[in-house]
Amino acid sequence: MYNKKVLKSFENPKFAGEIKNADAIGQVGNMKCGDVMKIFLKIDKKTNIIKDIKFKTYGCIAAIATSNAMCKLAKGKTPEQASKISAKDIVKELGELPAIKFHCSILGTEALKKAIEDYNKNGNKSKKN
Repeated sequence: MYNKKVLKSFENPKFAGEIKNADAIGQVGNMKCGDVMKIFLKIDKKTNIIKDIKFKTYGCIAAIATSNAMCKLAKGKTPEQASKISAKDIVKELGELPAIKFHCSILGTEALKKAIEDYNKNGNKSKKN
């Protein structure tokens, strides 16, 4: 059902965890499938670049793999650039996903956008978890 890249991203997610004193946090959930994604951002104030990004995801293989792929795509970008990452970009990064699991990539982009909104809304000020 899943390709090797998806399974590798699920089994060894480089970006899993949380950032203490994150500059921004975004969380979304889908009650139909039970997936919940929480994204943490640390942004360099001088360069406005996402220098660290982590996720905590409760969900299936696809939810965890897409969260990890989304983080990989966002790290090193400005929040504005990262906000343009699409669900299709995430699926492309993973190679493919079963059609029934495409919603996981959408949740990933929504969680990232919520974190960026949080960062912008709070005046780009650091805050504690």
